[in-house]
Amino acid sequence: MTGRPRAGEIGADPLPGMFAHAPVIFAALGGPTHLVEGANQAFYETVGVGRARDVLGRPVAEVVPELVHQGLLPMLDSVYLRGEPVVARTAGVLLGPVGRSRLRYFDFSFEPRRDRGGRVRGVAFLAVDVTRQRAAHKLAAEQQALLEQIARNAPLAEVLDGMCRAIEKLSPKVLSSVLLLDETGTRLLHGAAPSLPEFYNEAIDGCPIGPHEGSCGTAAFRREMVVVNDIATDPLWADYRELANRAGLGACWSSPIISNAGDLLGTFAMYHRTPRALREEDLDLSIVFTRTAALAIERHRTEAARQQAHEREHALSSDLEFVLRTSTAVSEEASYPQNLQRLARLAVPALGPVCVIDVLESGRVRRVAVAVAPELPQRVEALLAAEASAHAENGPVGRVLATGRSEIGHTAPGGAWQELGLDISGQVCVPLTARGRTFGALTLISTVDRPLGARAIALAEELARTAAAGAETTRQHAQRARLAHDLQAGLLLAALPEVPGARLAASYRPAGEGLDIGGDFYDVFALPGDWWGLVIGDVCGRGAYAATTTALVRNTARAVAPLLPTPGAVAEAVNEALLARPDSDESFVTLIYAELRRVRDGIAVSMVRAGHPPPLLHRADGTVTTPSPAGELLGVSPDLELTMESFTMRSGDHLVLVTDGILEARDPAGTLFGEDRLVSSLRPTAGTTDADQVLDAITAAVDGFAGGLTDDDQAALVLVAE
Repeated sequence: MTGRPRAGEIGADPLPGMFAHAPVIFAALGGPTHLVEGANQAFYETVGVGRARDVLGRPVAEVVPELVHQGLLPMLDSVYLRGEPVVARTAGVLLGPVGRSRLRYFDFSFEPRRDRGGRVRGVAFLAVDVTRQRAAHKLAAEQQALLEQIARNAPLAEVLDGMCRAIEKLSPKVLSSVLLLDETGTRLLHGAAPSLPEFYNEAIDGCPIGPHEGSCGTAAFRREMVVVNDIATDPLWADYRELANRAGLGACWSSPIISNAGDLLGTFAMYHRTPRALREEDLDLSIVFTRTAALAIERHRTEAARQQAHEREHALSSDLEFVLRTSTAVSEEASYPQNLQRLARLAVPALGPVCVIDVLESGRVRRVAVAVAPELPQRVEALLAAEASAHAENGPVGRVLATGRSEIGHTAPGGAWQELGLDISGQVCVPLTARGRTFGALTLISTVDRPLGARAIALAEELARTAAAGAETTRQHAQRARLAHDLQAGLLLAALPEVPGARLAASYRPAGEGLDIGGDFYDVFALPGDWWGLVIGDVCGRGAYAATTTALVRNTARAVAPLLPTPGAVAEAVNEALLARPDSDESFVTLIYAELRRVRDGIAVSMVRAGHPPPLLHRADGTVTTPSPAGELLGVSPDLELTMESFTMRSGDHLVLVTDGILEARDPAGTLFGEDRLVSSLRPTAGTTDADQVLDAITAAVDGFAGGLTDDDQAALVLVAE
């Protein structure tokens, strides 16, 4: 069916249906004059046109003439002529006729519309009204400035005056005021109203609270917002109408200011000089600044009534900042136990002259951190660091570790503490607990001239509580990485053997942070008759299963190689061992197995390759070949087809074997390192007999390409003929 596009449609374009009822403003414009061919309801509402038939087929400059001189039409022309999209962020636009225009802010997107031949036939106009978001950002900034004033204990009058001025800056037609509840709870006193006439402020200062006392007195009486859109006709203003008329006030919306405890503190009012209905943005301002006023007034009343409470609040604020700063600093230390050592250093001298931290590891208590004030002798730190763990286990540390509860002592602790030469008056030992488990204890001492009060004890407990979670996570992370490293080391050679006539070099790098055991491995071992076995492989997967598979492959190869005649037979035996596992369908292995022996003119090599990345034979003259044909993966099929390759390496020749983690290393753009770059990294080493030099060239090239990061394990084995 054909015909003129209906509202919300653009011919065959699917976009109008998507945006017909969406809050996104959408219009499809056609031709060089930007005829409106379709638009959604949000577009009509924004431009103030209620019916699609009044818009469709007309140039947008006629529909919204106020856009002509605001820069939007040149943008549409540019998109139409150049065929390139244009985006504008937070663009201010005046909408509506002169005298009744309103400023709104939009994020615009102009996209070319093309016909089936690719020619631009119009422009798709998309806009999102961000006026409220922009206002919210400005509102948040003003509120933040007020909160900062409150936080630094600025006088209440200064805060309330700043709040009123902030509101009037955000909404220029508003006049604001704050009235404060008096001590009797029956009247409202002047708090702040920088833009209201002075005579008006004086007249309502001390006005009573009641059911018909204008907007403010009534809001305080009802304890709810009172909206008076027209003072001249509203009965609540009967006794104040003449005063409001003299002050030139036409509307007033007032909200009670309520404390967190539910107590009335005062009222916050927004006036307009002409009658006006409450809008959503006005309500936002009222809610935010009423809460801000409540915070300011509560803070002032607390300070005025109880200076001691103010000092305690200030101390608590300082303590919280210290705890947050210290906990953040500890969490930023990514290694264990260095994070606990940092915790101890930050606790001294803020909480006491000496701090030690003990942790429970493998059933024993170990001291991991000691910090002492700079003025104390250096021997103090050494004495405490060397304190026997048995003494700690039997003292307060052991009890805190067992109970998870703090222990406070009013006498000097025993052990190394007695040898410090300090006038110790007591100690506190607090638990380091995370996930319901107490794994350590932080101990502070007090001296005669630096007593350990309740505040310091509470602060130490809070600090230990907030820092413990991050420290324990890092500790477990370190233990896991160490375990993975130890297990991985057990699957690799501790040291490469000395092969007659050859030099060897090898490297292994785990993926990421090395928390899981990888499946890459290599091995070199002696065989009867002066032969040597050389193997490199990659087991599918990571973790414990990969580790057991790696061990199976290595052990099988070492066991059968002395008994079997060819490398192919050894690979077949490994394949049979993998297939014999009950869970053989869960993994596969890539492998290169070679046997080599020194001969008169170099090193004779026989090799098979089972699905592994090809080896590189780098001759002394610089040529590079891949001597071994590809074969099938191990652990997949019992019918294994492998081809053995034999060659001789002469002085200066290099045999380079790598796992796919090197070839598949990626740069930040996602490009693979690949075999060509591996070959290029070998060229400067042509003819050298230093295997480490060849290996360093490879690893340097990979690191330079990938930035030292890897998503996969990387193993490399280099054999150089002498």
